[in-house]
Amino acid sequence: MISKQSKPNLSHSQVSELMKRLYGLSVSVIRPLPSYDDQNFHLCPGEGREYVLKVMNSTDSHNTSVVELQNHAMNFLHQRGLPAQTALPTLTGQLMSAEQLDCGFGMQTYVVRLLTFLPGSTIARITCSPQILYDVGKMAATLDTVLLQMEHPNISVLQRENFIWNLSNVPLLNEYIHVMNTDPVQKVVKAVIEQYQIQVMPKLPLFRKCINHGDFNDHNLLVIPDGTSKYKISGILDFGDMSSGYFIFELAITIMYMMIENPNPVDVGGPVVAGWESIFPLNEAERDSLYLLVLCRFCQSLVLARHSVIQQPENEEYLMTTARTGVRHLSHLWELGKEEVERIWFQSAAQFIQP
Repeated sequence: MISKQSKPNLSHSQVSELMKRLYGLSVSVIRPLPSYDDQNFHLCPGEGREYVLKVMNSTDSHNTSVVELQNHAMNFLHQRGLPAQTALPTLTGQLMSAEQLDCGFGMQTYVVRLLTFLPGSTIARITCSPQILYDVGKMAATLDTVLLQMEHPNISVLQRENFIWNLSNVPLLNEYIHVMNTDPVQKVVKAVIEQYQIQVMPKLPLFRKCINHGDFNDHNLLVIPDGTSKYKISGILDFGDMSSGYFIFELAITIMYMMIENPNPVDVGGPVVAGWESIFPLNEAERDSLYLLVLCRFCQSLVLARHSVIQQPENEEYLMTTARTGVRHLSHLWELGKEEVERIWFQSAAQFIQP
């Protein structure tokens, strides 16, 4: 987990100096962008050019081989027509630079990358029609199937065995669940973790493996208007949670995050599943585990957000964005139960006709 001391806190003058030294660019406009545990800036050097500067936290900055894989994957997807950001080279041709900087906690190493700026608004800012939810499901499945073709000599570094956000590691939440001691939803979280161990873990060998983006959420997907009332996906952001996993994990993560801002959250699953299965039909074990895996992602989000707020109280507003509504959604899904939620999702998916 990321501590307060690990999260970067660069000043605008430090950003300007980095841009000049590493990329030969003078920046006229620097706007901070929200981030869970890194620091991001929207930069405008003038002449209509725009970039995103990503400064990684000092903990993750020690694992440059994972960052190298992220850069490789983003470029791989971009070359195959998916709207992924790509890393831009420094003056010396490097796609990242490990910088010794003082952000108020002494000199630490932070990996710095300059990324392409993609147009659009986050999906969190629009009202999601069934059409865009279908497209999101289709895009998530497309991304994972394309990444199956990716080769890299260090691809094994994506086997992030104790990575807390991987759905393989749901039982690790028990180490952090004490942060919810005063919250009545803690009982549901404990029950979901127990059900994961009983119902899902025995099925893991039946799930099809892939590389997951791992954070296909409503703030990491950009859309632009496409006609009068439609939108199309214009950007896929933040590959920081990439890891080896399973196709069904990506679908569960996608459904969970598309529910967050939706006025009818339970209805989200149908069109997302329909879009997903237009690319990658589920097998029986995957289909049977989807409901619990969506609940597991809600549990990860709730528990780890509370833990992060203790570490970074000044970033509470952003850290709790998903968790605030997540408590309500998790409780509602648990009350409805597996059978009813599956009926809603799979009947809707079967009847869904792409607009």
